[in-house]
Amino acid sequence: MSGYTAKQISEILLQDDPRMNLRTVRYYTQIGMVPHLELVGNKRAYTEKHLHFFRAIITLTRTGETLASIQEKLMILSIEEVVKIGQQMHLYDPNRILENETLTITEDVAITLSPRISAELKQKVIDSVSQLIREDKK
Repeated sequence: MSGYTAKQISEILLQDDPRMNLRTVRYYTQIGMVPHLELVGNKRAYTEKHLHFFRAIITLTRTGETLASIQEKLMILSIEEVVKIGQQMHLYDPNRILENETLTITEDVAITLSPRISAELKQKVIDSVSQLIREDKK
């Protein structure tokens, strides 16, 4: 198991989000947003597990979640679920959100489409997804 210092973790996370500086990493650690540091050798250090938590925090903050709700959510999730959230970070890239169009099909289903697809293809996708949902309700 490899260990990281707070500075090393912040340098890794800066590639994902420019707001994840050393101060933010330390703050999130202090308020318990991430698990307690682990003993690596004779020092407490961050691990890959902490990276997953920080990436999940970045993803959830991009969706508009508050720090308090994120903390509650992360406390009850398995590490596999935390990893899954962190892997979705690219979907919430602010630049990507501004250029793409998100359409709500139902209360539980939304799709995001690139502006590069034609209006005809966009309508086919909407119709297909809507039909699948209707069939699933039968």
